Amino acid sequence: MTSTISLAEALASGTVVLDGGMSNQLESAGHDLSDELWSARLLAEQPEAVTEAHLAYFRAGADVAITASYQATFEGFAKRGITRERAAELMALSVESAREAARRAGASRPLWVAASAGPYGAMLADGSEYRGRYGLSVDELERFHRPRLEVLAAAGPDVLALETVPDADEAAALLRAVRGLGVPAWLTYSVAGDRTRAGQPLEEAFALAAEADEVIAVGVNCCAPQDVDGAAATAARVTGKPVVVYPNSGETWDAGARAWTGRSTFTVGQVKGWQQAGARLIGGCCRVGPDGVAGIAGALEAA
Repeated sequence: MTSTISLAEALASGTVVLDGGMSNQLESAGHDLSDELWSARLLAEQPEAVTEAHLAYFRAGADVAITASYQATFEGFAKRGITRERAAELMALSVESAREAARRAGASRPLWVAASAGPYGAMLADGSEYRGRYGLSVDELERFHRPRLEVLAAAGPDVLALETVPDADEAAALLRAVRGLGVPAWLTYSVAGDRTRAGQPLEEAFALAAEADEVIAVGVNCCAPQDVDGAAATAARVTGKPVVVYPNSGETWDAGARAWTGRSTFTVGQVKGWQQAGARLIGGCCRVGPDGVAGIAGALEAA
């Protein structure tokens, strides 16, 4: 069922299970995501595939679906000849696809939809979302993010997922851009050790969100599993807010080859430690599929 309580209320009373990687679930179903729009392309060409991917995660035990709008931007769609009006329709469709999956899931538990807004670097599709430092000012980044966030918010998600943010400057822009939209948000950084991908100390990066009333959870995503414990503890201490974590499998993305390398280091045995560090919203990102999410849900149920 769709939720009768807010996600913020749920986080105040317990731990909530996030879904896993959208792209790997679509690829495992046989879809080619090799172009710059990545999973957002299927919103235009095969939206049913997106709904099915969400449904697989709900059936695996996820309580929250993150929409396929990470790489959906007016600028990115324009490169493919898609008009601004049609781009806005596709962004709204990303929310409706997740809602439809929630309806089909027929679950007795509450289910929520998080509208994904990826960083500026995701639109560039050159791996710079793992570096930040684009050479743009906070004002310029705010002007980039605000229009798409307005469209996503108008589509009625339960929360906006400001995710995979590599740079505290971009986080500052996003926090400005969500003001007054009437939809709560979570903010997650992509990190390396105890710093953002752009090299800023996590204490300073998380502190930006501490006083933001719109932000209901703060944490990390799209990082190595071993970086979660320290980051979660820092986020909880600095902000006093519920912590959200959804790391990758531990493999590494090679932007030049557009391929994953290395081996998975993600195990469900890590989940309890993340919870003890303050995480209340726990899932997986790239290369963590329905089996991984089922493992997370089982670990939290047993905790």
